[in-house]
Amino acid sequence: MHPSLTRKFCALATLAFTLGSAQAAELDPQPLKPQLQQLIAQMYPQMRGIYEDLHANPELGFQETRTAAKLAAEMRKLGFEVTEGIGKTGLVAIYRNGAGPTVMVRTELDALPMEEKTGLAYASKAKAQYNGKESFVAHSCGHDMHMTSWLGTAQALLGLKNQWKGTLMFVAQPSEETVTGAKAMLADGLFQKFGKPDYAFALHTGSMPYGTVGYVAGAATSNSDSLDITFHGRGSHGSMPDKGIDPVLMASRFVVDVQGVISREKDPMEFGVVTVGAFNSGSAGNIIPDQARLLGTIRSYKSEVRTKMHEGIERTAKAEAAMSGAPAPEVKLVKGSDAVVNDAALVGRTVKLFKAALGDRNVIPISPITASEDFSDFINQGVPSMFYTLGVYDPKKVAEASQPGGKPLPFNHSPFFAPEPEPTFKTGVETMTLAVMNVMQ
Repeated sequence: MHPSLTRKFCALATLAFTLGSAQAAELDPQPLKPQLQQLIAQMYPQMRGIYEDLHANPELGFQETRTAAKLAAEMRKLGFEVTEGIGKTGLVAIYRNGAGPTVMVRTELDALPMEEKTGLAYASKAKAQYNGKESFVAHSCGHDMHMTSWLGTAQALLGLKNQWKGTLMFVAQPSEETVTGAKAMLADGLFQKFGKPDYAFALHTGSMPYGTVGYVAGAATSNSDSLDITFHGRGSHGSMPDKGIDPVLMASRFVVDVQGVISREKDPMEFGVVTVGAFNSGSAGNIIPDQARLLGTIRSYKSEVRTKMHEGIERTAKAEAAMSGAPAPEVKLVKGSDAVVNDAALVGRTVKLFKAALGDRNVIPISPITASEDFSDFINQGVPSMFYTLGVYDPKKVAEASQPGGKPLPFNHSPFFAPEPEPTFKTGVETMTLAVMNVMQ
């Protein structure tokens, strides 16, 4: 075929697929539910064992060698083509099932540098090196449940493979907690080596009743940036402040005054937070040091709010130094992960499906969370995506906690965070399997 005709043919084929995707039939979950739920029930005993093993053996970001190897072995058993070492410890599992869209399902591999206090029989006692020191390690963010649901979804989809067409792209990402793992996989050529997916899905456990899911159409998490400011003064004796320039005073004023950026410069109807979490200076009470260093975090949903906050923070820091006649401070404002912004059309289509499967009352619109997630790095490559919340707690306990005087349930990153495994897993696999199949009709 002549090259020009080849190009025209490819363009027409791409257009046909795009139009076909836009007009794809929506999945009716009711006829599928008995078979899907039977598949989930049959796999659960095995998956419970995997869940407990992952929970008891957590690993920190970019150290997840055992975790990745376990997931890779399980995916190979299912017949996926598995490539390890993407983004250092990440892995990609591909399964081709005819012509159709490529759909990515992401899980995280890493755990947190903290001690678990759940008292579970399979509680983590693991330790690892973190920032040069030995630390406990625990899956207190739910990534162990994410991985188990990810494996279960892969198994369920293969059990139903006569009812969908396309390519599954299952991605196990390292180091989400440091919001660097997604970037590492992309820098390692994730979408160049395996193709850019047409859709992507991810879920995250949350303190909602099991059997429910939560969703946001639009920004679901916040932008996450870091603040690192060093004020330079002139050291002196504590009894002779006039002989020096006090960086502690400059830094202290900044900690207070920077909140004016939030209360007086940012639109009060828009979310934005600046928190200084570390203040490091000095060595003794009678010495005025020569510098003070502040570390903090900056959170927002919208890019314009993010920009305004960065500008205000830098201006305030420089003004504090100028008022003291001090040298200009070192201001490092580092952009971390962007907000996860869900594709509104995909959310609308998937929510309709979830309601048909779980019932309207169990599919809950929720507010964006102020925490951050680097799933956004995949979305920013131009992939229509949905990130949703998976409930983990007994509905009765959730109801009790919501009453006046009720005891709050442990949230993610609490040492007491402990999802109810069976109902959480089953809802996670059912919803993710249906979401994927819904775009592969």
